[in-house]
Amino acid sequence: MRRWISVFVVASLLTLAVAGCAGGKQQQPQQQPGQQQAQQQPEQPKEQVVRFNNGTEPETIDPGLSTGIPEANVENHLFEGLMRLDAESKPVPGMAERYEVKDNGTTYVFYLRDAKWSNGDPVTAHDFVYAWQRVLDPYTASEYAYQLYYVKGAEKLNTVPLKDKDGKDRPEADVKKDIEAAKAELGVKALDDKTLEVKLEAPTPYFLSVAAFHTLFPVNKKAVESGPDWFRKPETIVTNGPYLLKEWKPKEKIVLVKNPNYWAANEVKIDRLEFYPVEEASTALTMYESDQMDVLDDVPVAEMDRLKKEKAGELMIRPYLGTYYYLFNTTKKPLDDPRVRKALSLAIDRNAIVTQITKAGQIPALAYVPPGIPDVQGDFRKNGGDYLKDNDVETAKKLLAEAGYPDGKGFPKLTILYNTSESHKAIAEAIQEMWKKNLGIEVNLTNQEWQVYLDTRTKLGYDIARAGWIGDYVDPMTFIDMFTSTSGNNDTGWKNPQFDDLVKRAKATGDQATRMQLMHEAEKLLMDQAVVMPIYFYVEVDLQKPKLKNVIVHLVGGHDFSRAYWEK
Repeated sequence: MRRWISVFVVASLLTLAVAGCAGGKQQQPQQQPGQQQAQQQPEQPKEQVVRFNNGTEPETIDPGLSTGIPEANVENHLFEGLMRLDAESKPVPGMAERYEVKDNGTTYVFYLRDAKWSNGDPVTAHDFVYAWQRVLDPYTASEYAYQLYYVKGAEKLNTVPLKDKDGKDRPEADVKKDIEAAKAELGVKALDDKTLEVKLEAPTPYFLSVAAFHTLFPVNKKAVESGPDWFRKPETIVTNGPYLLKEWKPKEKIVLVKNPNYWAANEVKIDRLEFYPVEEASTALTMYESDQMDVLDDVPVAEMDRLKKEKAGELMIRPYLGTYYYLFNTTKKPLDDPRVRKALSLAIDRNAIVTQITKAGQIPALAYVPPGIPDVQGDFRKNGGDYLKDNDVETAKKLLAEAGYPDGKGFPKLTILYNTSESHKAIAEAIQEMWKKNLGIEVNLTNQEWQVYLDTRTKLGYDIARAGWIGDYVDPMTFIDMFTSTSGNNDTGWKNPQFDDLVKRAKATGDQATRMQLMHEAEKLLMDQAVVMPIYFYVEVDLQKPKLKNVIVHLVGGHDFSRAYWEK
């Protein structure tokens, strides 16, 4: 997140409050003569609260526009798609009570359950049609619109040109006419209020997982059209998930409360969720250890050794389908030269970073797609092998010299950008020192708060930028297609027709062996061009209070408290 980035993104934190138990009226003692019996009041149940440090202020909680894990953590409690993910990150029915797959996997028919929006309106198939068309409308400018390209006609709608061949704005009437024509051809249709038909361009084995992703969540048309900030205020946001927005105090906290209209409201035990935007992991840890927070999903790297000893029962290290890496702005010199990019990537010691800094069992990344994704046979990463050699300083120096910078002479001083986080800073400082020692070049470091950092990346206003990508579903494509020329999440400026063609062919075929081979070829091209610099493959590191149970931490990112509870 960016389910979202990585979302992902490493700097999120969660907290959860202690729960009480319901009491009842106590039996009264027999009244003595002349003595007035005191009125006993029933003991009221205490509110079950989860306090969760989200690590930063969300950029938006409009599910059609968001890209990161901090946003998805909130959205996944406010909204629900056709499917949702269970404890094993597998798709199970959400708003869709059941579904059918037809036409060799190219047609899905979803039958919606009797569910309501938080304002009492029924959730209908028309809400999904509206939401998906909105995401794909080029005027919406959703960075994640390509997530819907599996749907027949989706790419055609999303790429309706807003400008003519000379780069001038086309007449609005002409654009809108083309958009409406493309919407009419889109392969999503409400057959009736409770039946949604979706036609795909080609068989997509992981489409049900995509249907659980936030970009495909329904949104309430009346709410969206009430104003651009419809999602920021409790009085204007309308949701269909297990929680409602109670308050949003910017830079302070977001508070959610149970949604009585949620179809499975009886399964929701936590009454109140509080999301905090504390960026510094050390501050969040202090709050956790003083019982002001209950769950953290990022801990200070400097405290890792202590926490392993003192919080062994609370420190949880789980598998996480993601890659921590650096982006290169390929439109800027000298980073427009693949030899320079590869030299920078070869001249770092990934093993030192994971053993001396992160210390939680992360694996040095010598390719981009992480392990844990099935291939036709075996594991995609294992079959693909490594594309880099860790700490290959000799080759790095040769490449830099070939590019015109022997021993770093004449190399301009570039800047590494990272979103504010102690762990990101520690890693950036280590890489800064490695490049100085191994290549003779110097770089500056700069950090920005989350929203500014995302905007800077999107506008290519950086040289080298920290990034993290957590898979949106368990398939290599979630790591591959983000670097196509039309992807809203491609923040590198790199456009390669050969790469685009490999992805297009992989999405068009129903033959799994062919599909996987094409994705291996696409990853190889990405790595040969050194568009990104993989650093390590993630693990999920959490601190969680022992009495908080049934918290779901997804392999593909995000914490789910909708079925959590406090043990008495």
